[in-house]
Amino acid sequence: MAVRIRLRRIGKRKQPYYRVVVADAGAPRDGRFVEAIGHYDPRAEPPQVSVDGERALWWLRRGAQPSDTVRALLVRAGVWEQFAGPAAGVAQPSAGPAPMPAAPEGSTAGDTAPEPETAQGEEPSDIEQGR
Repeated sequence: MAVRIRLRRIGKRKQPYYRVVVADAGAPRDGRFVEAIGHYDPRAEPPQVSVDGERALWWLRRGAQPSDTVRALLVRAGVWEQFAGPAAGVAQPSAGPAPMPAAPEGSTAGDTAPEPETAQGEEPSDIEQGR
């Protein structure tokens, strides 16, 4: 069962008010949900967001995927940083191969590869072919 954290619209016509809910991904927008973990009032000045951070983290750690809007609300509420870490939007350096050392002074970028060694009188093609 894929679980999403998303908004459920409540309130009167032309007066939107949303609940932040955990629901099955296949459930309708305003249909069945597993748990309500907060609310969002976009009409207040400034917009009011209230999220139960403990429950949101619990669901996020178990694989619940937030919608784009809910992710923005979780960032505003300070919950997303607890889940993803302080540098969530910054690319982390990979543990791949070490960078190449800098070229010696006076050389150009094309001089960095070593030249193949050849014996006197032999062509490089003879060495490559094993003659």
